[in-house]
Amino acid sequence: MAKTETTSLLAELQNLNAPQLRRLLVEHLTKQKLGLYWESNAIARDAALNANVVLPRVVPEFSHTPDGTAHHRNLVIEGDNFDSLRLLRATHAGKIRVIYIDPPYNTGNKDWVYNDKFVGANDRWRHSQWLEFLYQRLVLARELLTSDGVILVSINDENRSRLELLMDEVFPGRRLGSLVWRTKDTGNDLDQRFSHVHEHVLVYGNKGFKFNGRATDRSKFRNPDKDNRGDWSPQPLTANKTLLERPNTYYPIQDPATGLWYACDPDSTWRFASEKVIRRLLANDEAAVQSALAALRSDTMEAFIEKKLIYFPPSKPEEVMQFDTRAELLAAIAAGKGPMLPKKKTPLLRADLPDIDFWVGKPIAPGRPSRKEHWTAKPEEDRLAPLSSWIAGLNEDVVTLSDDEEYEPVVLRSARGGVATEEIKNVLGSKAFPYPKPLSLIKGLLSQATKPNDTVLDFFAGSGTTGQAVLELNAEDGGNRRFILCSSTEATAKEPDKNLCRDVCAERLRRVIAGYSGKPGYNLAQGGEFAYLQLDKIEAADVAFEATPEHATTLISMQNTAVAPVERAEAAIQIVAIGGDWLTVICHAATPEALDALAALPAQHGLARLAVFCPRPKALAALLAERGVEANTYSIADALLKGQVRGGQGASA
Repeated sequence: MAKTETTSLLAELQNLNAPQLRRLLVEHLTKQKLGLYWESNAIARDAALNANVVLPRVVPEFSHTPDGTAHHRNLVIEGDNFDSLRLLRATHAGKIRVIYIDPPYNTGNKDWVYNDKFVGANDRWRHSQWLEFLYQRLVLARELLTSDGVILVSINDENRSRLELLMDEVFPGRRLGSLVWRTKDTGNDLDQRFSHVHEHVLVYGNKGFKFNGRATDRSKFRNPDKDNRGDWSPQPLTANKTLLERPNTYYPIQDPATGLWYACDPDSTWRFASEKVIRRLLANDEAAVQSALAALRSDTMEAFIEKKLIYFPPSKPEEVMQFDTRAELLAAIAAGKGPMLPKKKTPLLRADLPDIDFWVGKPIAPGRPSRKEHWTAKPEEDRLAPLSSWIAGLNEDVVTLSDDEEYEPVVLRSARGGVATEEIKNVLGSKAFPYPKPLSLIKGLLSQATKPNDTVLDFFAGSGTTGQAVLELNAEDGGNRRFILCSSTEATAKEPDKNLCRDVCAERLRRVIAGYSGKPGYNLAQGGEFAYLQLDKIEAADVAFEATPEHATTLISMQNTAVAPVERAEAAIQIVAIGGDWLTVICHAATPEALDALAALPAQHGLARLAVFCPRPKALAALLAERGVEANTYSIADALLKGQVRGGQGASA
């Protein structure tokens, strides 16, 4: 057996050229010793990436083009998503800010149509095939993200660890964490008494990415004490540390205006250090004290009080407590009549506390002091509450995690997984897609990850939920988000005419845009349109001969403006984009009529310069120069190869 494998390997090596042998040697010498490893063939991977050129073709009858549509900002791309991503690498590199995908979960089921052949659930090669399948696509997707872009990936608990290691390899140093989504209320794995009821959303973002968070409620900032610095919000003075954990921040504080004292909670000590405590601990060694104060990350409690940044709530005389003897104090504590936390009603003083004698004879206030956070103290951008990693159910009670309401995490809410099937049925009239994600889940994620003008990509688009979520968000906040959805036909030998992309994904979007079941539709300003693209693959050497004017118009438009044209490429010249003092045009043939039209364009549009894509750029530039028109001319063939074939050159206006 070993001899056969060796002979096969040697035969394979004999057929490799010098660059391929170097590639194999580099891979072998640099193979990682720690981390994820799976069986793959880097040479075959490179060959697949550069096998041919992918050219887009708009299919008007499957597109949705309402009256007034000047161009298509939204795209639905039919085909293998590996080819779709290769196309987008040539047209949208660095332009996608948010990617959400729900890839196959590597269960070994026969419905994984991305397999060339069925791989059984117990097949030892299943994980490698799945990892290589995703790796090839994720590497392409990485090139599409903006400098502050993010990718969110849904995965089940069984495959989370493998996918996370794969994501670490493709997006090194960009892991932000994961969100946990409870998919159902009960599980069916009762034989082990372990119920699987949750999935994950992995989050990997480029350096500049931040979730939107939640803006501070301005109404919580008031000015009850007429502070001349303006409105302020009360912030808690306590931390989640006990007396045993932080004994140096357990101390009493006094309101200098009233003389009333406030006890520290032994289960939640003060957040800030005390200069008095520091001086006591350092025996008033002034040099050591100043050094300790300089090392603090914030002011001391005494400094806050001096700056009038501690609010002491008014106390009624009858509410103030004072115990003249130790016995009287201990008796009150034993009877539960000593100082209490106002909300929790737990005692602030206990008989075993180290400072219990301090409180004898002291007037003790009933309320709790707080720190003033003035509205003008910091920019509003810095007041955003973070996103929680827990995705709660729609009606689930969520326990408050922080005493600081301003920074209490934002908790997304989503329906359980089974609801999504009914959502599709409500739109299409049938359960047309297995295991979809709920609209509320995708919409919640995008509400936190996107900005109003972002482009959102889903290259496992399935039933098109991501597109509907984008439309709903645009309608709610007036945004101008775009969607790009990539979906395969999922045709098989038994169902050769099956077309999931056309009949489920695009059809769902078409009905959602038009309005369904009494729900309003979406206009053009909200994104209520899309181009349906099909992909043609041509050998690089044949592009100049087989690529059509329609291919050129669609691809160059996507490269230069990130939109798809509405009209077919029938005219002699077509305007692709107008920007600044440039006019970008495609000229498919340098006929006298086309030259006349090109020469007239600068005056017609009041622009100084032309950028023209054409079959013979040097010849066209000379012909236009004879007519007194200065133009930068570029090769259509180069533009078609740009970004898809290594070494392919192209220019952009």
